[in-house]
Amino acid sequence: MGRDIYTEEHEAFRDMVRSFIAKEASPHHEQWEKDGIVSREVWLAAGRAGLLGIDMPEEYGGGGNPDYRYYVIFNEELAKAGIHGPAFAVHNDINGGYLRQLCTDEQKARWFPGYCSGEIITAIAMTEPAAGSDLQGIKTTAIKDGDHYVLNGSKTFISNGILADLVIVVAKTDPSAGSKGVSLLVVERGMDGFERGRNLDKVGLHAQDTAELFFDNVRVPVSNLLGEEGMGFIYLMQNLARERLSIGVTAQAAAETAFEQTLAYCKTREAFGRPIGKFQHNRFTLAEMKTELTVTRAFTDQCIVKEGDGELSAEEAAMLKYWNTELLKTVVDRCVQLHGGYGYMTEYPIAKAYQDVRIQTIFGGTTEIMKEIIGRSLGI
Repeated sequence: MGRDIYTEEHEAFRDMVRSFIAKEASPHHEQWEKDGIVSREVWLAAGRAGLLGIDMPEEYGGGGNPDYRYYVIFNEELAKAGIHGPAFAVHNDINGGYLRQLCTDEQKARWFPGYCSGEIITAIAMTEPAAGSDLQGIKTTAIKDGDHYVLNGSKTFISNGILADLVIVVAKTDPSAGSKGVSLLVVERGMDGFERGRNLDKVGLHAQDTAELFFDNVRVPVSNLLGEEGMGFIYLMQNLARERLSIGVTAQAAAETAFEQTLAYCKTREAFGRPIGKFQHNRFTLAEMKTELTVTRAFTDQCIVKEGDGELSAEEAAMLKYWNTELLKTVVDRCVQLHGGYGYMTEYPIAKAYQDVRIQTIFGGTTEIMKEIIGRSLGI
Protein backbone atom coordinates (compact mmCIF):
# COMPACT_ATOMS: atom_id res chain seq x y z
CA MET A 1 0.00 0.00 0.00
CA GLY A 2 1.28 3.43 -0.90
CA ARG A 3 1.65 6.21 1.66
CA ASP A 4 -0.22 9.44 1.01
CA ILE A 5 1.09 11.64 3.83
CA TYR A 6 4.15 12.95 1.96
CA THR A 7 4.57 15.50 -0.83
CA GLU A 8 7.28 15.73 -3.50
CA GLU A 9 9.15 18.12 -1.21
CA HIS A 10 9.15 15.52 1.54
CA GLU A 11 10.50 12.85 -0.79
CA ALA A 12 13.24 15.20 -2.02
CA PHE A 13 14.17 15.74 1.62
CA ARG A 14 14.20 11.95 2.11
CA ASP A 15 16.71 11.62 -0.74
CA MET A 16 18.92 14.22 0.94
CA VAL A 17 18.72 12.39 4.26
CA ARG A 18 19.70 9.12 2.61
CA SER A 19 22.72 10.82 1.05
CA PHE A 20 23.69 12.31 4.40
CA ILE A 21 23.47 8.92 6.11
CA ALA A 22 25.44 7.19 3.35
CA LYS A 23 28.23 9.75 3.57
CA GLU A 24 28.38 10.81 7.20
CA ALA A 25 27.06 7.88 9.24
CA SER A 26 27.08 4.44 7.61
CA PRO A 27 30.86 4.33 6.89
CA HIS A 28 31.64 5.12 10.55
CA HIS A 29 29.00 3.19 12.46
CA GLU A 30 31.02 0.03 12.94
CA GLN A 31 33.81 2.04 14.56
CA TRP A 32 31.31 3.90 16.70
CA GLU A 33 30.00 0.57 17.94
CA LYS A 34 33.51 -0.40 18.99
CA ASP A 35 34.05 2.99 20.63
CA GLY A 36 30.68 3.03 22.39
CA ILE A 37 30.14 6.60 21.22
CA VAL A 38 29.88 8.59 17.99
CA SER A 39 32.18 11.32 16.79
CA ARG A 40 31.03 14.87 17.39
CA GLU A 41 31.73 15.43 13.70
CA VAL A 42 28.52 13.67 12.70
CA TRP A 43 26.58 16.17 14.80
CA LEU A 44 28.34 19.07 13.11
CA ALA A 45 27.66 17.48 9.74
CA ALA A 46 23.97 17.15 10.63
CA GLY A 47 23.95 20.80 11.58
CA ARG A 48 25.52 21.80 8.26
CA ALA A 49 22.92 19.72 6.43
CA GLY A 50 20.08 21.49 8.25
CA LEU A 51 18.95 18.32 10.04
CA LEU A 52 19.05 19.78 13.55
CA GLY A 53 16.41 22.25 14.64
CA ILE A 54 14.29 21.94 11.51
CA ASP A 55 11.44 23.62 13.40
CA MET A 56 13.60 26.15 15.24
CA PRO A 57 13.47 29.86 14.29
CA GLU A 58 15.54 30.79 11.24
CA GLU A 59 17.11 33.70 13.10
CA TYR A 60 19.03 31.21 15.24
CA GLY A 61 20.07 28.95 12.39
CA GLY A 62 17.04 26.67 12.43
CA GLY A 63 14.87 25.66 9.52
CA GLY A 64 11.79 27.59 10.61
CA ASN A 65 9.63 24.71 9.40
CA PRO A 66 7.02 23.39 11.87
CA ASP A 67 6.10 20.39 9.67
CA TYR A 68 6.77 17.39 11.92
CA ARG A 69 6.92 15.04 8.95
CA TYR A 70 10.50 16.13 8.23
CA TYR A 71 11.62 14.76 11.60
CA VAL A 72 9.65 11.59 10.86
CA ILE A 73 11.51 11.11 7.58
CA PHE A 74 14.86 11.63 9.30
CA ASN A 75 13.97 9.06 11.97
CA GLU A 76 12.63 6.57 9.43
CA GLU A 77 15.76 6.67 7.29
CA LEU A 78 18.08 6.33 10.29
CA ALA A 79 16.10 3.26 11.38
CA LYS A 80 16.17 1.72 7.91
CA ALA A 81 19.94 2.17 7.73
CA GLY A 82 20.46 0.76 11.23
CA ILE A 83 22.03 4.03 12.41
CA HIS A 84 21.28 4.30 16.12
CA GLY A 85 24.51 5.83 17.40
CA PRO A 86 23.73 9.54 17.07
CA ALA A 87 20.64 10.07 19.23
CA PHE A 88 19.32 12.79 16.95
CA ALA A 89 15.72 12.06 17.95
CA VAL A 90 16.48 12.92 21.59
CA HIS A 91 17.85 16.26 20.43
CA ASN A 92 15.23 17.04 17.77
CA ASP A 93 11.98 15.33 18.77
CA ILE A 94 12.26 15.48 22.55
CA ASN A 95 14.51 18.29 23.74
CA GLY A 96 13.66 20.58 20.85
CA GLY A 97 10.05 20.66 21.99
CA TYR A 98 10.94 21.75 25.51
CA LEU A 99 13.42 24.37 24.34
CA ARG A 100 11.26 25.83 21.58
CA GLN A 101 8.20 26.14 23.81
CA LEU A 102 9.79 27.19 27.09
CA CYS A 103 12.98 29.16 26.46
CA THR A 104 13.09 32.88 27.14
CA ASP A 105 14.51 35.19 24.47
CA GLU A 106 17.78 35.33 26.42
CA GLN A 107 17.97 31.53 26.58
CA LYS A 108 17.18 31.23 22.88
CA ALA A 109 20.03 33.59 22.01
CA ARG A 110 22.39 31.59 24.26
CA TRP A 111 21.53 28.06 23.20
CA PHE A 112 19.68 27.89 19.90
CA PRO A 113 22.53 28.72 17.47
CA GLY A 114 24.73 25.92 18.89
CA TYR A 115 21.74 23.59 19.12
CA CYS A 116 21.05 24.03 15.40
CA SER A 117 24.69 23.85 14.31
CA GLY A 118 25.46 20.68 16.26
CA GLU A 119 28.01 22.44 18.45
CA ILE A 120 25.67 22.00 21.42
CA ILE A 121 24.47 18.40 21.89
CA THR A 122 21.55 17.96 24.27
CA ALA A 123 20.24 15.30 26.63
CA ILE A 124 17.31 15.07 29.01
CA ALA A 125 17.76 13.55 32.47
CA MET A 126 14.56 12.06 33.86
CA THR A 127 15.36 8.50 34.97
CA GLU A 128 17.05 7.81 38.30
CA PRO A 129 18.43 4.60 39.80
CA ALA A 130 15.23 4.20 41.85
CA ALA A 131 12.75 6.01 39.58
CA GLY A 132 12.05 5.06 35.97
CA SER A 133 8.50 5.19 34.64
CA ASP A 134 7.31 6.71 37.94
CA LEU A 135 8.64 10.22 37.47
CA GLN A 136 6.91 11.45 40.61
CA GLY A 137 9.32 9.22 42.53
CA ILE A 138 12.45 11.17 41.59
CA LYS A 139 14.74 12.22 44.44
CA THR A 140 16.97 14.79 42.71
CA THR A 141 16.45 18.17 44.33
CA ALA A 142 17.15 21.75 43.31
CA ILE A 143 16.75 24.08 46.27
CA LYS A 144 16.74 27.80 45.58
CA ASP A 145 19.57 29.81 47.14
CA GLY A 146 19.54 33.43 46.08
CA ASP A 147 19.96 33.66 42.32
CA HIS A 148 20.90 29.97 41.99
CA TYR A 149 19.40 26.53 42.53
CA VAL A 150 21.58 24.02 44.39
CA LEU A 151 21.17 20.76 42.51
CA ASN A 152 21.83 17.37 44.13
CA GLY A 153 21.08 13.87 42.90
CA SER A 154 21.87 11.36 40.19
CA LYS A 155 20.39 10.19 36.91
CA THR A 156 20.93 7.06 34.86
CA PHE A 157 20.27 5.61 31.38
CA ILE A 158 20.76 9.07 29.86
CA SER A 159 21.06 8.99 26.06
CA ASN A 160 23.75 11.41 24.79
CA GLY A 161 24.90 11.54 28.42
CA ILE A 162 28.63 11.55 27.66
CA LEU A 163 28.51 13.92 24.69
CA ALA A 164 25.87 16.30 26.01
CA ASP A 165 26.79 19.95 26.45
CA LEU A 166 23.34 20.89 27.72
CA VAL A 167 21.18 18.63 29.91
CA ILE A 168 17.56 19.28 30.79
CA VAL A 169 17.35 17.94 34.35
CA VAL A 170 14.07 17.00 36.02
CA ALA A 171 14.36 17.94 39.70
CA LYS A 172 12.20 18.75 42.71
CA THR A 173 12.39 22.43 43.56
CA ASP A 174 9.81 21.89 46.30
CA PRO A 175 10.09 18.31 47.62
CA SER A 176 6.97 18.76 49.78
CA ALA A 177 4.68 19.65 46.87
CA GLY A 178 4.59 16.32 45.02
CA SER A 179 4.16 16.63 41.27
CA LYS A 180 3.58 20.38 41.67
CA GLY A 181 7.11 20.76 43.02
CA VAL A 182 8.89 19.45 39.91
CA SER A 183 10.86 21.83 37.69
CA LEU A 184 13.15 21.66 34.66
CA LEU A 185 16.67 23.05 34.95
CA VAL A 186 19.27 23.32 32.21
CA VAL A 187 22.70 22.13 33.34
CA GLU A 188 25.64 23.03 31.11
CA ARG A 189 28.92 21.27 30.53
CA GLY A 190 31.61 22.47 32.93
CA MET A 191 29.39 23.49 35.83
CA ASP A 192 31.12 22.71 39.14
CA GLY A 193 29.80 19.52 40.73
CA PHE A 194 28.36 18.12 37.49
CA GLU A 195 30.07 14.79 36.77
CA ARG A 196 29.48 11.98 34.32
CA GLY A 197 29.77 8.39 35.39
CA ARG A 198 30.15 5.33 33.20
CA ASN A 199 29.28 5.09 29.55
CA LEU A 200 26.96 2.17 30.28
CA ASP A 201 27.57 -1.27 28.76
CA LYS A 202 24.27 -2.20 27.11
CA VAL A 203 22.89 -5.32 25.42
CA GLY A 204 22.47 -3.36 22.17
CA LEU A 205 22.69 0.16 20.74
CA HIS A 206 26.42 -0.02 21.34
CA ALA A 207 27.26 3.11 19.32
CA GLN A 208 24.98 5.31 21.41
CA ASP A 209 26.48 6.80 24.56
CA THR A 210 24.23 6.16 27.54
CA ALA A 211 25.50 7.50 30.83
CA GLU A 212 25.11 8.02 34.53
CA LEU A 213 25.06 11.67 35.61
CA PHE A 214 25.86 13.01 39.07
CA PHE A 215 25.05 16.39 40.59
CA ASP A 216 26.85 17.39 43.79
CA ASN A 217 25.83 20.87 44.97
CA VAL A 218 25.74 22.14 41.38
CA ARG A 219 24.87 25.83 41.45
CA VAL A 220 22.55 26.35 38.53
CA PRO A 221 21.64 29.97 37.78
CA VAL A 222 17.98 30.87 38.08
CA SER A 223 18.35 32.06 34.49
CA ASN A 224 18.68 28.37 33.52
CA LEU A 225 15.21 27.50 34.78
CA LEU A 226 13.18 26.19 31.82
CA GLY A 227 9.66 27.55 31.90
CA GLU A 228 8.05 28.20 35.28
CA GLU A 229 9.06 26.75 38.62
CA GLY A 230 6.80 23.89 39.69
CA MET A 231 5.45 23.30 36.17
CA GLY A 232 7.95 20.61 35.19
CA PHE A 233 5.61 17.65 35.54
CA ILE A 234 2.99 19.31 33.35
CA TYR A 235 5.62 20.11 30.72
CA LEU A 236 6.74 16.48 30.76
CA MET A 237 3.20 15.21 30.26
CA GLN A 238 2.64 17.64 27.39
CA ASN A 239 5.77 16.55 25.53
CA LEU A 240 5.82 12.81 26.18
CA ALA A 241 3.27 12.13 23.42
CA ARG A 242 5.70 13.28 20.74
CA GLU A 243 8.53 11.30 22.31
CA ARG A 244 6.41 8.16 22.21
CA LEU A 245 5.30 8.85 18.65
CA SER A 246 8.96 9.20 17.66
CA ILE A 247 9.75 5.82 19.22
CA GLY A 248 6.76 4.25 17.48
CA VAL A 249 7.76 5.72 14.11
CA THR A 250 11.29 4.35 14.48
CA ALA A 251 9.96 0.94 15.53
CA GLN A 252 7.68 0.72 12.50
CA ALA A 253 10.49 1.59 10.08
CA ALA A 254 12.87 -0.85 11.75
CA ALA A 255 10.29 -3.65 11.64
CA GLU A 256 9.58 -3.05 7.96
CA THR A 257 13.30 -3.13 7.23
CA ALA A 258 13.81 -6.38 9.13
CA PHE A 259 10.91 -7.91 7.21
CA GLU A 260 12.23 -6.81 3.81
CA GLN A 261 15.69 -8.17 4.58
CA THR A 262 14.21 -11.47 5.70
CA LEU A 263 11.89 -11.74 2.70
CA ALA A 264 14.89 -11.31 0.40
CA TYR A 265 16.79 -13.95 2.38
CA CYS A 266 13.87 -16.41 2.16
CA LYS A 267 13.80 -16.02 -1.62
CA THR A 268 17.48 -16.94 -2.05
CA ARG A 269 18.36 -19.29 0.82
CA GLU A 270 17.67 -22.88 -0.17
CA ALA A 271 16.93 -26.02 1.86
CA PHE A 272 15.97 -29.42 0.48
CA GLY A 273 16.36 -28.12 -3.04
CA ARG A 274 14.13 -25.07 -2.92
CA PRO A 275 14.02 -21.54 -1.42
CA ILE A 276 12.97 -21.64 2.23
CA GLY A 277 10.20 -19.14 1.50
CA LYS A 278 8.46 -21.87 -0.53
CA PHE A 279 7.74 -23.89 2.61
CA GLN A 280 4.18 -23.27 3.76
CA HIS A 281 5.04 -22.51 7.37
CA ASN A 282 7.61 -19.89 6.35
CA ARG A 283 5.31 -18.42 3.71
CA PHE A 284 2.52 -18.13 6.28
CA THR A 285 4.91 -16.49 8.77
CA LEU A 286 5.90 -13.93 6.15
CA ALA A 287 2.24 -13.37 5.26
CA GLU A 288 1.37 -12.74 8.90
CA MET A 289 4.18 -10.21 9.32
CA LYS A 290 3.31 -8.40 6.10
CA THR A 291 -0.31 -8.08 7.20
CA GLU A 292 0.58 -6.85 10.69
CA LEU A 293 3.03 -4.29 9.31
CA THR A 294 0.56 -3.02 6.73
CA VAL A 295 -2.21 -2.55 9.29
CA THR A 296 0.19 -0.89 11.74
CA ARG A 297 1.53 1.44 9.05
CA ALA A 298 -1.98 2.83 8.55
CA PHE A 299 -2.34 3.69 12.25
CA THR A 300 1.22 5.05 12.43
CA ASP A 301 0.67 7.42 9.53
CA GLN A 302 -2.65 8.52 11.02
CA CYS A 303 -0.83 9.41 14.25
CA ILE A 304 1.87 11.30 12.34
CA VAL A 305 -0.78 13.44 10.66
CA LYS A 306 -2.57 14.03 13.97
CA GLU A 307 0.65 15.16 15.63
CA GLY A 308 1.27 17.59 12.78
CA ASP A 309 -2.23 18.99 13.31
CA GLY A 310 -1.72 19.21 17.08
CA GLU A 311 -4.43 16.61 17.69
CA LEU A 312 -2.52 13.52 18.85
CA SER A 313 -3.72 12.49 22.30
CA ALA A 314 -1.62 10.96 25.07
CA GLU A 315 -3.70 7.79 24.80
CA GLU A 316 -3.14 7.45 21.05
CA ALA A 317 0.59 8.02 21.49
CA ALA A 318 0.62 5.34 24.18
CA MET A 319 -1.22 2.92 21.88
CA LEU A 320 1.26 3.55 19.08
CA LYS A 321 4.31 3.22 21.31
CA TYR A 322 3.03 0.02 22.91
CA TRP A 323 1.85 -1.64 19.72
CA ASN A 324 4.70 -0.70 17.40
CA THR A 325 7.50 -1.59 19.77
CA GLU A 326 5.95 -4.91 20.72
CA LEU A 327 5.40 -5.66 17.02
CA LEU A 328 9.02 -4.78 16.27
CA LYS A 329 10.19 -7.18 18.96
CA THR A 330 8.11 -10.07 17.64
CA VAL A 331 8.89 -9.36 13.97
CA VAL A 332 12.63 -9.35 14.58
CA ASP A 333 12.40 -12.54 16.64
CA ARG A 334 10.54 -14.32 13.84
CA CYS A 335 12.99 -12.96 11.27
CA VAL A 336 15.94 -14.35 13.26
CA GLN A 337 14.22 -17.75 13.25
CA LEU A 338 13.74 -17.62 9.48
CA HIS A 339 17.45 -16.86 9.04
CA GLY A 340 18.33 -20.01 10.97
CA GLY A 341 21.91 -20.14 12.26
CA TYR A 342 22.88 -17.09 10.24
CA GLY A 343 20.35 -15.07 12.20
CA TYR A 344 22.59 -15.50 15.23
CA MET A 345 25.68 -14.18 13.46
CA THR A 346 26.35 -10.51 14.13
CA GLU A 347 27.59 -9.86 10.61
CA TYR A 348 23.95 -10.21 9.56
CA PRO A 349 21.82 -7.09 10.16
CA ILE A 350 19.02 -9.16 11.67
CA ALA A 351 21.29 -10.34 14.50
CA LYS A 352 22.25 -6.73 15.28
CA ALA A 353 18.59 -5.78 15.19
CA TYR A 354 17.82 -8.56 17.69
CA GLN A 355 20.22 -6.91 20.15
CA ASP A 356 19.17 -3.36 19.45
CA VAL A 357 15.37 -3.56 19.49
CA ARG A 358 14.82 -5.11 22.91
CA ILE A 359 14.99 -1.74 24.68
CA GLN A 360 12.17 -0.30 22.57
CA THR A 361 9.41 -1.68 24.80
CA ILE A 362 11.14 -0.19 27.86
CA PHE A 363 12.43 3.33 27.21
CA GLY A 364 10.04 6.22 26.78
CA GLY A 365 7.65 4.42 29.13
CA THR A 366 7.33 0.66 29.38
CA THR A 367 4.61 -1.31 27.61
CA GLU A 368 2.95 -1.81 30.99
CA ILE A 369 2.81 1.95 31.61
CA MET A 370 1.40 2.49 28.10
CA LYS A 371 -1.38 0.01 28.87
CA GLU A 372 -2.06 1.81 32.15
CA ILE A 373 -2.42 5.14 30.30
CA ILE A 374 -4.77 3.55 27.77
CA GLY A 375 -6.75 1.78 30.49
CA ARG A 376 -7.27 4.97 32.48
CA SER A 377 -8.59 6.71 29.36
CA LEU A 378 -11.34 4.07 29.30
CA GLY A 379 -12.58 5.20 32.69
CA ILE A 380 -11.37 2.04 34.38
